[in-house]
Amino acid sequence: MQELKNLIRSSVGLEEEDLQKILGHFTLKTLQKSQLLLKRGQIASHYYFLNKGALRFFYNDDQELTAWIVQPGEFFAEISSLSPGLPSRFNIEAVVDTELYSIHKNDMDLLYKQIPAWQEFGRKLWEGMAVRMISEIISFQTMTVEERYLAFLQKPGFMQFISVKQLASYLGITPNALSRIRKNLR
Repeated sequence: MQELKNLIRSSVGLEEEDLQKILGHFTLKTLQKSQLLLKRGQIASHYYFLNKGALRFFYNDDQELTAWIVQPGEFFAEISSLSPGLPSRFNIEAVVDTELYSIHKNDMDLLYKQIPAWQEFGRKLWEGMAVRMISEIISFQTMTVEERYLAFLQKPGFMQFISVKQLASYLGITPNALSRIRKNLR
């Protein structure tokens, strides 16, 4: 839980009593590799802090597509389900053994009302997530696949978490196309 404490403290100033109150609402959850945290069609009800491991958001229509990858130290939620209370379009899967802390949406909302600094934390957190999402969208629109792959390699730890097939779907290409790109870049 130390990493979660550090993230909160680095984002906002909180009295120790408020920090302990907030942390008291989080529960530890562990997942085995390939275990689902959320299944498509379920309604999300929690926010999460990923302590160890990695998760991927993916969906299956005609083929499996990886839409998002979560690494240690990140706070996340399936916000398109959580906030409006709609069924999720995604599966969220542990790609390795994973440890995370969860807080129920109702508890998060209660803490937002009780602790102004926690509301500021939430605002900063979601602003940062929005910036990351916008950056990813822009990279898909302005960069070549090779450039996106090279940028992906610059993200510490990503390659240890996901398979080549998952990376290819995240980049929007086939595994064969990714193999050719990797071969050409050597």
